[in-house]
Amino acid sequence: MKSIEDILKRNTRVEAEKAWETSLTRRAIIALITYITAAVFLKLIGNEEPFINALVPFGGYIFSTLSIPIIKTWWLARYFEKSETDD
Repeated sequence: MKSIEDILKRNTRVEAEKAWETSLTRRAIIALITYITAAVFLKLIGNEEPFINALVPFGGYIFSTLSIPIIKTWWLARYFEKSETDD
C-alpha cells in the first residue's frame, strides 16, 4: 500500500508535468524550433525568402496553440452534455 507521502509526491510530479504541457515557455520553444527547422530546410532547398516563408509553419503552430483551448472547452461542453443525456 502506498503511503500518503508517496501519493503526494506523485501528485506534485503530475501537476508539474501538466504545468509544463500548458506553459508559455514550452510553446515558445516549440515555435522557435519549428521556425528554425523550416528556415533551414527552405534555405537548403534554395527558397528565395526562407526566413520570411518559415513564418508560415511558425504562425500555424502559434495559431493552433491559441485555438486549442477554445476548441477543448467547446468539445468538453458537448461531451458532458451528451453523457448527461445518455444516463
